[in-house]
Amino acid sequence: MEAENHTELSEFLLLGLSQDSKLQPIVFGLFLSMYLLTVLGNLLIILAISSDSHLHTPMYFFLSNLSFTDICFTSTTVPKMLVNIQTHSKDISYTGCLTQLYFFMIFAGLDNFLLTVMAYDRYVAICHPLHYMLIMNPCLCILLVVMSWFIIFWVALAHILLMKRLTFSTGTEIPHFFCDLAQLLKVACCDTLINNLFVYVTTALLGVFPVTGILFSYSRIVSSLIRMSSTASKYKAFSTCGSHLCVVSLFYGTSLVEYLSYAVTRSSQSSSIASVMYTVVTPMLNPFIYSLRNKDVKGALGRLLSRAASCP
Repeated sequence: MEAENHTELSEFLLLGLSQDSKLQPIVFGLFLSMYLLTVLGNLLIILAISSDSHLHTPMYFFLSNLSFTDICFTSTTVPKMLVNIQTHSKDISYTGCLTQLYFFMIFAGLDNFLLTVMAYDRYVAICHPLHYMLIMNPCLCILLVVMSWFIIFWVALAHILLMKRLTFSTGTEIPHFFCDLAQLLKVACCDTLINNLFVYVTTALLGVFPVTGILFSYSRIVSSLIRMSSTASKYKAFSTCGSHLCVVSLFYGTSLVEYLSYAVTRSSQSSSIASVMYTVVTPMLNPFIYSLRNKDVKGALGRLLSRAASCP
C-alpha cells in the first residue's frame, strides 16, 4: 500500500533542452514555428490527396496516413513543452507523463511501420507493375494500416502496464523535454530488469523486421532497375522512390544519431538535443520532401491552393 501511494503522488519535472532562462524565448519561438510548419505542411498534403481523385492510389493513401501520423507524433511532445516554457513550469503529472509516453510510442511505431509498408508498395509498383492494382487492392492497403495500428497499440500498452508496476519519487527530474521511456526507467526507484528486457525485445523485433523489409524491397527495386534497358524508364521508376528514400534516411538516420549521441557521450542533454531531429525536424521536413520531389503532389497542392484563393 505504501509503494502504491508513493506512485500515485509522483510528479515529474521535465528539465527541457536548456536551463538558461535567456534562451527560453528563443527555444519557444523556434519550436512553435517548427510545430506550426509541421501541422500546416502535413495538413496540406492530406487535403491535397483527399481532394484530388488522381491521387487516390495506394501510394498516396499511405502518404496521407504518414502525414496524419506525423502531425500526431509531434503533437504528443511539442505542445506540452511550449506550455511549460510559457508558464515557466517544469511539472508533468504521473498520469500525464504515462499518457504522453503511450501516444509517443504509438505514433513513433506507426511511422516505422508506414515507411516499411510504403517501401513494399514501391517494390510491387516497380517489380510487378502489371499486377500492381491487383496486389495493392484497397482491402490490402486498409488491412496493412489497421495491422500497424493493432500491433503498436498492444506493444505500447504492454510498456505502459509494465511502467505502472514501478515506483517513482515525487518531483523526480527527467533530463528531457518529454517523457522518454529510457529516461523514465533510469529514474525509477525499483528494479527495472523486466522493463528493460521488454524494451530490448520489442526494439529488436519492431526495428529489425521493418528495416529488413525496407532493405529487401529496395534490393529488389535496384535489381529491377539494373535490368531495365531504357534510361527514361529507370529515371521514372527511381523518381517514384526518391522521396520515400529521403524520408526513410531522415527517420532512421536521425534515430541512429540520437542513439549514438547517448551511447558515446552518456549525456542525457546530448541525447535530448539529438532526439529533436526525429521527433520535430523529420515530421516537419516530410511534407517539403514529398511536395518538392513529386510533381503529382505539387500539382495537387497548386490546384488546392488555387481553389482556396478563388473562394470569396
